[in-house]
Amino acid sequence: MDYLAINKAAWDKRAALHLDTEFYDVAGFMAGNSSLKSIERELMGDVSGKKLLHLQCHFGLDSLSWARLGAEVTAVDLSSEAIKQAEQLAEKTGLQAEFICQDVYGYGEQSQAIHDWVFASYGALCWLPDIERWAQVVAANLKPGGQLCLVEFHPVHDLLSGYGYFHREQADLDEEGSYTEVEGDEESPMLTWGHPLSDVLNALIKAGLSIEQVHEYDYSPYDCFEDLSQRAEGEFVYEHEHYNSPLVYSIVARKN
Repeated sequence: MDYLAINKAAWDKRAALHLDTEFYDVAGFMAGNSSLKSIERELMGDVSGKKLLHLQCHFGLDSLSWARLGAEVTAVDLSSEAIKQAEQLAEKTGLQAEFICQDVYGYGEQSQAIHDWVFASYGALCWLPDIERWAQVVAANLKPGGQLCLVEFHPVHDLLSGYGYFHREQADLDEEGSYTEVEGDEESPMLTWGHPLSDVLNALIKAGLSIEQVHEYDYSPYDCFEDLSQRAEGEFVYEHEHYNSPLVYSIVARKN
């Protein structure tokens, strides 16, 4: 089964649907708003003049938001439709970023260790079957002293949602549809894999990175799961057995 072809077709369809959703608020971005959340902004600080690689960038709102903050951005995604839209947004805003249509592993085979930051966020890792290979791509793209910022949905929530916690070679078939308010994604099944937090940390260590920070958050900055309630602006929580469930984690790691 060609997981890249299946997932690319699904993300091509999603990219076409997502551009006009309230969830992404492209109109707000075009008016000068940032799509970045406080978690990654605080972790990465001032990126002005830094070379930043954004892996799995979708149609580029976060990539261009980093560019708006002064970063020199290269952004990669397997969806040709998403990359086309990202390039159009860059042209409309006058922001500079290089967008490359390629899957993460394929990009890693030809990339160079020139970046100050590698950034990946919010629902990126589940589409990848081999987390150690992903970590090797991260390391290969960082110059010595460069850093990874990963902000990802917590795998505990996957478990509570009926998926497995531990990694399996066999993919899960995801047919639940979009995380946005738009309808129509149900006809675009995708293949996903679980990656427990320990696997992600150990893969980065094995790839030669030093773990500097690990945080877990009891909220999501996105209202993208069922049964979330809003605790404060930009904080959506999920209660399980009268306790808030972990919804997001972050890792900052440095190349030695």
